[in-house]
Amino acid sequence: MEWKESNNQLSASFVFADFIGAFAFMTEVAIHVEKINHHPTWSNTYNKVDIKLTTHNAGNTVTEKDRKLADIITSVYAKYKVD
Repeated sequence: MEWKESNNQLSASFVFADFIGAFAFMTEVAIHVEKINHHPTWSNTYNKVDIKLTTHNAGNTVTEKDRKLADIITSVYAKYKVD
């Protein structure tokens, strides 16, 4: 998993053992998201979560808020990822 920056957004895909792992990851990320009040665009299909980050009120560009959230998400993923 690595974050890619293009089209004024950071994006990454995360793979898990199953749907429960993916959903648990999303739930934990959601708690952090609420604390920092910076919400991702994301989708989940079975064991895969796709996330896009951009700062809407900064003209839909990548800002430090996006980079901070990407770091948090990466840290959370370390607990759930499948090797």
